[in-house]
Amino acid sequence: MAQAPVIALLGGGQLGRMFIENALRYGSVVHVLDPDPKAPCSGLATRFVTGDLRDRETVVRFGADADIVGIEIEQVNVDALEDLQRMGKRVVPAPAVLRTIQDKGLQKQFYVQHGIPTAAFALVNGIDEIREAGHLLPAFLKTRTGGYDGKGVMRVDDPATTSDLFDGPCLLEQCVDIGLELAVLVVRADDGKQVTYDPVEMVFDPQLNLVDHLQAPARIPSATAAAARALADRVADAFGAPGLYAVEMFLTRNGQLLVNETAPRAHNSGHHTIEACASSQFDQLLRCYMQWPLGDTRLRSLAAMVNLVGSGGTGEPSLMGAEEVLALPGTFPHLYGKAETRSGRKMGHVTVMAEDQQALERAIHIVRDRCRVVPVTSSAEAK
Repeated sequence: MAQAPVIALLGGGQLGRMFIENALRYGSVVHVLDPDPKAPCSGLATRFVTGDLRDRETVVRFGADADIVGIEIEQVNVDALEDLQRMGKRVVPAPAVLRTIQDKGLQKQFYVQHGIPTAAFALVNGIDEIREAGHLLPAFLKTRTGGYDGKGVMRVDDPATTSDLFDGPCLLEQCVDIGLELAVLVVRADDGKQVTYDPVEMVFDPQLNLVDHLQAPARIPSATAAAARALADRVADAFGAPGLYAVEMFLTRNGQLLVNETAPRAHNSGHHTIEACASSQFDQLLRCYMQWPLGDTRLRSLAAMVNLVGSGGTGEPSLMGAEEVLALPGTFPHLYGKAETRSGRKMGHVTVMAEDQQALERAIHIVRDRCRVVPVTSSAEAK
Protein backbone atom coordinates (compact mmCIF):
# COMPACT_ATOMS: atom_id res chain seq x y z
CA MET A 1 0.00 0.00 0.00
CA ALA A 2 1.37 3.41 -0.98
CA GLN A 3 2.33 5.75 1.82
CA ALA A 4 -0.25 8.50 2.46
CA PRO A 5 0.80 11.97 1.32
CA VAL A 6 1.90 14.27 4.14
CA ILE A 7 -0.27 17.35 4.68
CA ALA A 8 1.57 20.22 6.41
CA LEU A 9 -0.96 22.52 8.08
CA LEU A 10 0.02 26.02 9.17
CA GLY A 11 -1.98 26.76 12.30
CA GLY A 12 -3.12 24.44 15.06
CA GLY A 13 -6.36 26.04 16.30
CA GLN A 14 -9.92 24.77 16.26
CA LEU A 15 -10.17 24.80 12.46
CA GLY A 16 -7.15 22.53 12.24
CA ARG A 17 -8.55 20.27 14.96
CA MET A 18 -11.85 19.78 13.11
CA PHE A 19 -9.95 19.22 9.86
CA ILE A 20 -7.88 16.46 11.48
CA GLU A 21 -10.96 14.86 13.05
CA ASN A 22 -12.35 14.40 9.54
CA ALA A 23 -9.00 13.50 7.95
CA LEU A 24 -8.49 10.65 10.43
CA ARG A 25 -11.42 8.84 8.79
CA TYR A 26 -9.22 8.47 5.71
CA GLY A 27 -6.00 7.62 7.51
CA SER A 28 -4.47 10.91 6.43
CA VAL A 29 -1.10 12.10 7.73
CA VAL A 30 -1.28 15.67 9.03
CA HIS A 31 1.68 17.64 10.42
CA VAL A 32 0.87 20.89 12.23
CA LEU A 33 2.91 24.02 12.99
CA ASP A 34 1.69 26.45 15.66
CA PRO A 35 3.35 28.84 18.12
CA ASP A 36 1.31 27.48 21.05
CA PRO A 37 2.57 24.12 22.40
CA LYS A 38 -0.92 23.53 23.86
CA ALA A 39 -2.83 24.37 20.65
CA PRO A 40 -5.99 22.33 20.01
CA CYS A 41 -4.21 20.26 17.32
CA SER A 42 -1.27 19.32 19.53
CA GLY A 43 -2.76 16.02 20.67
CA LEU A 44 -4.28 14.98 17.33
CA ALA A 45 -1.66 15.75 14.69
CA THR A 46 0.56 12.98 13.37
CA ARG A 47 3.43 15.37 14.09
CA PHE A 48 3.17 18.67 15.96
CA VAL A 49 5.85 21.37 15.79
CA THR A 50 5.99 24.55 17.84
CA GLY A 51 7.13 27.52 15.76
CA ASP A 52 6.43 30.97 14.35
CA LEU A 53 4.00 30.94 11.40
CA ARG A 54 5.37 34.29 10.20
CA ASP A 55 9.01 33.25 10.12
CA ARG A 56 10.04 32.33 6.58
CA GLU A 57 12.79 29.88 7.51
CA THR A 58 10.61 28.11 10.10
CA VAL A 59 7.73 27.62 7.65
CA VAL A 60 9.98 26.40 4.81
CA ARG A 61 11.78 23.94 7.10
CA PHE A 62 8.43 22.65 8.43
CA GLY A 63 6.95 22.12 4.96
CA ALA A 64 10.07 20.73 3.28
CA ASP A 65 9.16 17.07 3.89
CA ALA A 66 5.45 17.46 3.10
CA ASP A 67 3.57 16.85 -0.13
CA ILE A 68 0.74 19.33 0.49
CA VAL A 69 0.80 22.61 2.42
CA GLY A 70 -2.38 24.24 3.74
CA ILE A 71 -3.43 26.92 6.23
CA GLU A 72 -6.01 27.33 8.95
CA ILE A 73 -5.17 31.00 9.57
CA GLU A 74 -4.27 33.77 7.13
CA GLN A 75 -1.44 35.31 9.18
CA VAL A 76 1.36 33.14 7.76
CA ASN A 77 4.51 33.93 5.79
CA VAL A 78 3.53 34.03 2.11
CA ASP A 79 7.15 34.25 0.93
CA ALA A 80 7.69 30.85 2.54
CA LEU A 81 4.64 29.43 0.74
CA GLU A 82 6.08 30.67 -2.56
CA ASP A 83 9.38 28.97 -1.69
CA LEU A 84 7.57 25.71 -0.96
CA GLN A 85 5.60 25.99 -4.20
CA ARG A 86 8.87 26.36 -6.13
CA MET A 87 10.09 23.23 -4.35
CA GLY A 88 7.20 21.32 -5.94
CA LYS A 89 4.82 21.29 -3.00
CA ARG A 90 1.08 21.53 -3.60
CA VAL A 91 0.08 24.76 -1.78
CA VAL A 92 -3.62 25.47 -1.12
CA PRO A 93 -4.63 28.26 -1.14
CA ALA A 94 -2.25 29.55 -3.80
CA PRO A 95 0.23 32.07 -2.34
CA ALA A 96 -1.00 34.75 -4.75
CA VAL A 97 -4.55 34.33 -3.44
CA LEU A 98 -3.42 34.54 0.16
CA ARG A 99 -1.24 37.60 -0.51
CA THR A 100 -4.30 39.44 -1.85
CA ILE A 101 -6.59 38.36 0.97
CA GLN A 102 -4.10 39.16 3.75
CA ASP A 103 -4.39 42.86 2.85
CA LYS A 104 -7.95 44.19 3.11
CA GLY A 105 -7.03 47.06 0.79
CA LEU A 106 -5.73 44.73 -1.95
CA GLN A 107 -8.76 42.52 -1.43
CA LYS A 108 -11.19 45.41 -2.01
CA GLN A 109 -9.27 46.54 -5.09
CA PHE A 110 -9.45 42.96 -6.37
CA TYR A 111 -13.25 43.04 -6.15
CA VAL A 112 -13.41 46.32 -8.07
CA GLN A 113 -11.03 45.03 -10.76
CA HIS A 114 -13.23 41.97 -11.29
CA GLY A 115 -16.56 43.79 -11.25
CA ILE A 116 -17.64 42.23 -7.93
CA PRO A 117 -20.02 44.52 -6.00
CA THR A 118 -18.68 45.77 -2.69
CA ALA A 119 -19.21 48.80 -0.42
CA ALA A 120 -17.56 52.10 -1.37
CA PHE A 121 -14.13 52.55 0.23
CA ALA A 122 -10.88 54.48 0.35
CA LEU A 123 -7.36 53.41 1.28
CA VAL A 124 -6.08 55.80 3.95
CA ASN A 125 -3.00 56.34 6.06
CA GLY A 126 -3.53 58.75 8.92
CA ILE A 127 -6.11 61.28 10.10
CA ASP A 128 -5.58 63.73 7.24
CA GLU A 129 -6.45 61.16 4.59
CA ILE A 130 -9.49 60.06 6.62
CA ARG A 131 -10.69 63.68 6.62
CA GLU A 132 -10.14 63.85 2.84
CA ALA A 133 -12.40 60.79 2.48
CA GLY A 134 -15.09 62.41 4.61
CA HIS A 135 -17.71 61.82 1.90
CA LEU A 136 -17.67 58.13 2.93
CA LEU A 137 -18.64 58.81 6.55
CA PRO A 138 -20.13 57.25 8.54
CA ALA A 139 -17.75 54.39 7.82
CA PHE A 140 -15.77 51.55 9.35
CA LEU A 141 -12.02 51.97 9.67
CA LYS A 142 -10.19 48.64 9.34
CA THR A 143 -6.50 47.90 9.65
CA ARG A 144 -5.38 46.49 6.30
CA THR A 145 -3.51 43.55 7.83
CA GLY A 146 -3.72 41.48 10.99
CA GLY A 147 -7.35 41.99 12.01
CA TYR A 148 -9.69 39.08 12.83
CA ASP A 149 -12.99 38.39 14.66
CA GLY A 150 -13.82 42.09 14.86
CA LYS A 151 -10.36 43.14 16.07
CA GLY A 152 -8.82 45.97 14.10
CA VAL A 153 -12.22 47.49 13.23
CA MET A 154 -13.81 50.71 14.51
CA ARG A 155 -16.71 52.88 13.43
CA VAL A 156 -15.93 56.48 12.45
CA ASP A 157 -18.71 59.05 12.33
CA ASP A 158 -16.60 62.19 12.68
CA PRO A 159 -12.77 62.03 12.78
CA ALA A 160 -12.68 65.35 14.63
CA THR A 161 -14.24 63.70 17.70
CA THR A 162 -12.24 60.45 17.54
CA SER A 163 -8.82 60.47 19.18
CA ASP A 164 -7.97 56.75 19.05
CA LEU A 165 -8.01 56.09 15.29
CA PHE A 166 -5.73 53.34 14.03
CA ASP A 167 -2.28 54.32 12.81
CA GLY A 168 -0.78 53.00 9.58
CA PRO A 169 -2.39 51.74 6.37
CA CYS A 170 -6.14 51.29 6.77
CA LEU A 171 -9.29 50.71 4.79
CA LEU A 172 -12.14 53.20 5.25
CA GLU A 173 -15.35 51.45 4.19
CA GLN A 174 -18.65 53.27 3.90
CA CYS A 175 -21.46 52.02 6.15
CA VAL A 176 -24.28 50.36 4.25
CA ASP A 177 -27.88 49.77 5.30
CA ILE A 178 -27.53 46.08 6.15
CA GLY A 179 -30.61 43.89 6.24
CA LEU A 180 -28.77 40.60 6.78
CA GLU A 181 -25.20 39.34 6.84
CA LEU A 182 -24.73 36.20 4.76
CA ALA A 183 -21.93 33.76 4.02
CA VAL A 184 -21.53 31.29 1.17
CA LEU A 185 -18.89 28.55 1.02
CA VAL A 186 -17.48 27.63 -2.40
CA VAL A 187 -15.09 24.78 -3.11
CA ARG A 188 -13.01 24.95 -6.30
CA ALA A 189 -11.15 22.02 -7.83
CA ASP A 190 -8.04 22.11 -10.03
CA ASP A 191 -10.12 21.73 -13.20
CA GLY A 192 -12.25 24.78 -12.32
CA LYS A 193 -15.28 22.81 -11.17
CA GLN A 194 -16.99 24.47 -8.23
CA VAL A 195 -19.58 23.33 -5.70
CA THR A 196 -21.44 25.78 -3.49
CA TYR A 197 -23.21 25.45 -0.15
CA ASP A 198 -26.52 27.11 0.70
CA PRO A 199 -26.16 30.67 1.98
CA VAL A 200 -26.20 30.97 5.76
CA GLU A 201 -27.53 33.86 7.82
CA MET A 202 -25.11 35.19 10.44
CA VAL A 203 -26.26 36.95 13.61
CA PHE A 204 -23.51 38.92 15.34
CA ASP A 205 -22.94 39.70 19.01
CA PRO A 206 -22.86 43.53 19.08
CA GLN A 207 -20.49 43.66 22.07
CA LEU A 208 -17.95 41.04 20.95
CA ASN A 209 -18.37 41.80 17.23
CA LEU A 210 -18.24 38.12 16.29
CA VAL A 211 -20.84 35.59 15.18
CA ASP A 212 -23.30 34.68 17.96
CA HIS A 213 -25.15 32.10 15.85
CA LEU A 214 -26.07 31.27 12.29
CA GLN A 215 -28.98 29.64 10.52
CA ALA A 216 -28.83 27.45 7.43
CA PRO A 217 -30.26 27.99 4.99
CA ALA A 218 -30.58 31.76 5.31
CA ARG A 219 -34.17 32.97 5.63
CA ILE A 220 -34.21 34.76 2.28
CA PRO A 221 -36.23 34.37 -0.96
CA SER A 222 -35.04 31.60 -3.28
CA ALA A 223 -34.10 34.15 -5.95
CA THR A 224 -31.88 35.99 -3.46
CA ALA A 225 -30.28 32.72 -2.36
CA ALA A 226 -29.51 31.84 -5.98
CA ALA A 227 -28.01 35.30 -6.51
CA ALA A 228 -25.84 34.92 -3.41
CA ARG A 229 -24.53 31.54 -4.60
CA ALA A 230 -23.83 32.99 -8.04
CA LEU A 231 -21.94 35.95 -6.53
CA ALA A 232 -19.82 33.65 -4.35
CA ASP A 233 -19.09 31.51 -7.42
CA ARG A 234 -17.88 34.65 -9.21
CA VAL A 235 -15.50 35.46 -6.35
CA ALA A 236 -13.94 31.98 -6.32
CA ASP A 237 -13.75 31.97 -10.10
CA ALA A 238 -12.00 35.36 -10.05
CA PHE A 239 -9.31 34.01 -7.72
CA GLY A 240 -9.01 31.12 -10.16
CA ALA A 241 -7.15 28.70 -7.87
CA PRO A 242 -8.27 25.52 -6.09
CA GLY A 243 -9.38 25.78 -2.50
CA LEU A 244 -12.17 26.56 -0.10
CA TYR A 245 -13.55 30.10 -0.16
CA ALA A 246 -15.84 31.52 2.52
CA VAL A 247 -17.44 34.58 0.96
CA GLU A 248 -19.07 36.95 3.46
CA MET A 249 -21.58 39.41 2.05
CA PHE A 250 -24.12 42.03 3.04
CA LEU A 251 -27.72 41.91 1.90
CA THR A 252 -28.88 45.53 2.03
CA ARG A 253 -32.40 46.51 2.93
CA ASN A 254 -33.06 47.37 -0.71
CA GLY A 255 -32.03 43.87 -1.81
CA GLN A 256 -28.47 44.52 -3.04
CA LEU A 257 -25.74 41.94 -2.41
CA LEU A 258 -22.27 43.32 -1.58
CA VAL A 259 -19.19 41.21 -0.89
CA ASN A 260 -17.62 42.12 2.44
CA GLU A 261 -14.58 39.84 2.55
CA THR A 262 -13.35 36.36 1.67
CA ALA A 263 -11.49 33.77 3.73
CA PRO A 264 -9.52 31.15 1.69
CA ARG A 265 -9.91 28.44 4.34
CA ALA A 266 -12.38 26.65 6.58
CA HIS A 267 -14.61 29.19 8.30
CA ASN A 268 -16.88 29.66 11.32
CA SER A 269 -19.84 30.02 8.96
CA GLY A 270 -19.41 26.42 7.79
CA HIS A 271 -19.21 24.51 11.07
CA HIS A 272 -22.81 23.30 10.77
CA THR A 273 -21.83 21.32 7.66
CA ILE A 274 -20.13 18.67 9.83
CA GLU A 275 -23.52 17.23 10.74
CA ALA A 276 -25.89 18.99 8.35
CA CYS A 277 -24.24 18.01 5.03
CA ALA A 278 -22.96 14.75 3.60
CA SER A 279 -19.58 16.40 2.94
CA SER A 280 -18.53 19.03 5.47
CA GLN A 281 -16.30 22.01 4.73
CA PHE A 282 -13.43 20.07 6.33
CA ASP A 283 -14.12 17.03 4.17
CA GLN A 284 -14.19 19.23 1.08
CA LEU A 285 -10.87 20.80 2.03
CA LEU A 286 -9.25 17.37 2.32
CA ARG A 287 -10.75 16.37 -1.05
CA CYS A 288 -9.30 19.56 -2.53
CA TYR A 289 -5.84 18.90 -1.07
CA MET A 290 -5.86 15.32 -2.34
CA GLN A 291 -7.44 16.20 -5.71
CA TRP A 292 -10.34 13.85 -5.05
CA PRO A 293 -13.89 14.40 -6.42
CA LEU A 294 -15.72 17.19 -4.61
CA GLY A 295 -18.47 16.19 -2.17
CA ASP A 296 -22.20 16.72 -1.74
CA THR A 297 -23.10 20.18 -0.36
CA ARG A 298 -26.85 19.66 0.08
CA LEU A 299 -28.39 20.33 3.51
CA ARG A 300 -30.02 17.35 5.22
CA SER A 301 -32.36 19.57 7.28
CA LEU A 302 -32.68 23.02 8.78
CA ALA A 303 -29.60 23.70 10.89
CA ALA A 304 -28.07 26.27 13.19
CA MET A 305 -24.68 26.78 14.79
CA VAL A 306 -24.30 28.58 18.11
CA ASN A 307 -20.83 29.73 19.12
CA LEU A 308 -19.73 28.91 22.66
CA VAL A 309 -17.73 31.93 23.80
CA GLY A 310 -15.84 32.09 27.08
CA SER A 311 -17.38 34.13 29.90
CA GLY A 312 -16.63 34.80 33.55
CA GLY A 313 -12.91 35.41 33.26
CA THR A 314 -9.79 33.34 32.67
CA GLY A 315 -8.95 29.81 33.74
CA GLU A 316 -9.31 26.11 33.02
CA PRO A 317 -12.50 25.68 30.93
CA SER A 318 -15.67 24.04 32.19
CA LEU A 319 -18.87 23.52 30.15
CA MET A 320 -22.09 24.49 31.92
CA GLY A 321 -25.52 23.45 30.65
CA ALA A 322 -24.39 20.37 28.73
CA GLU A 323 -27.21 18.19 30.10
CA GLU A 324 -29.91 20.62 28.98
CA VAL A 325 -28.39 20.85 25.51
CA LEU A 326 -27.89 17.11 25.12
CA ALA A 327 -31.54 16.56 26.08
CA LEU A 328 -32.56 18.37 22.90
CA PRO A 329 -32.96 16.21 19.77
CA GLY A 330 -30.48 16.89 17.00
CA THR A 331 -27.83 18.76 19.01
CA PHE A 332 -24.08 18.26 18.58
CA PRO A 333 -21.69 20.03 20.98
CA HIS A 334 -18.10 20.61 19.85
CA LEU A 335 -15.40 21.71 22.30
CA TYR A 336 -12.16 22.93 20.78
CA GLY A 337 -9.73 21.55 23.36
CA LYS A 338 -8.30 24.93 24.35
CA ALA A 339 -6.37 24.77 27.61
CA GLU A 340 -7.59 28.16 28.86
CA THR A 341 -10.89 29.98 28.60
CA ARG A 342 -11.07 33.77 28.44
CA SER A 343 -14.04 36.09 28.22
CA GLY A 344 -14.86 36.57 24.52
CA ARG A 345 -12.70 33.66 23.31
CA LYS A 346 -14.26 31.04 21.01
CA MET A 347 -14.23 27.79 22.99
CA GLY A 348 -16.60 25.63 20.99
CA HIS A 349 -19.93 25.51 19.22
CA VAL A 350 -23.19 23.61 19.22
CA THR A 351 -24.84 22.51 15.99
CA VAL A 352 -28.61 22.04 16.00
CA MET A 353 -30.67 20.24 13.37
CA ALA A 354 -34.48 20.50 13.30
CA GLU A 355 -37.44 19.63 11.11
CA ASP A 356 -39.07 23.07 11.25
CA GLN A 357 -38.20 26.70 11.99
CA GLN A 358 -40.04 26.80 15.31
CA ALA A 359 -38.09 23.84 16.70
CA LEU A 360 -34.83 25.31 15.42
CA GLU A 361 -35.42 28.68 17.06
CA ARG A 362 -36.42 27.01 20.33
CA ALA A 363 -33.20 25.01 20.36
CA ILE A 364 -31.09 28.09 19.53
CA HIS A 365 -32.67 29.90 22.47
CA ILE A 366 -32.00 27.03 24.90
CA VAL A 367 -28.37 26.69 23.81
CA ARG A 368 -27.74 30.43 24.06
CA ASP A 369 -29.49 30.65 27.42
CA ARG A 370 -28.15 27.54 29.16
CA CYS A 371 -24.81 26.58 27.65
CA ARG A 372 -21.65 28.48 28.65
CA VAL A 373 -17.92 27.91 28.93
CA VAL A 374 -16.58 29.34 32.18
CA PRO A 375 -13.48 28.91 34.35
CA VAL A 376 -13.58 25.83 36.61
CA THR A 377 -13.75 28.08 39.70
CA SER A 378 -16.90 29.81 38.39
CA SER A 379 -18.46 26.43 37.61
CA ALA A 380 -17.78 25.20 41.14
CA GLU A 381 -19.23 28.38 42.68
CA ALA A 382 -22.38 28.01 40.55
CA LYS A 383 -22.98 24.57 42.10
